[in-house]
Amino acid sequence: MTTCAIVGASDFNDEQFREMDAAGAFDAVIAVDAGYAHLEAIGRTPDLVVGDFDSLGYVPKGVRTVRFSADKDSSDMELAIKRAKTARHAALYVFGALGGRLDHTLANLQVLTAASEQGLTVCAIDMASAVFFVTGPDAFEAPARTSGTVSVFAMSDRVEGLCERGLKWELDDVELTNRSSQGLSNELIGEPVLIGVDAGTIAIFFPL
Repeated sequence: MTTCAIVGASDFNDEQFREMDAAGAFDAVIAVDAGYAHLEAIGRTPDLVVGDFDSLGYVPKGVRTVRFSADKDSSDMELAIKRAKTARHAALYVFGALGGRLDHTLANLQVLTAASEQGLTVCAIDMASAVFFVTGPDAFEAPARTSGTVSVFAMSDRVEGLCERGLKWELDDVELTNRSSQGLSNELIGEPVLIGVDAGTIAIFFPL
């Protein structure tokens, strides 16, 4: 399974990116429009730059670039995810997709949900947390940690068979909709974590 890092223009956790990159976690790196500036600032050349370059303000030179018209129906982030899927990357770590403009954040959450539902392993990383997208039947596991806040939300209209173990408030075979705040702010308690879902897609906000 090959892994692709996608770097967007929003708040960039460069420390986490550099740590993972140094460990060889990424088989490829795609910059999305002004996400190229984030990578340029840390001296990392991406394998591909995608976008209409309205936010970056110029087309990068000396790097493989795919330029799209600004008159399009898909966001640059969605187009970058499609490129990663076409290249047969099965896992995505997405940086610079959360924070900044709320409409962009919501759009990114939607296209990341779609990527999970298409069979990709998807994790978005912001400044304080990693957001794991899980489409059932599947489960997320994490080792024991003594403190931290975990939130779980339905990204599809409804999820079925939601179970949460190793958290202060455990759930067992719960139905959750995307019109509920029920999954907000659970707590780590020093036990291994298991969050599973039978059907539908959830987003798990897990502290870094």
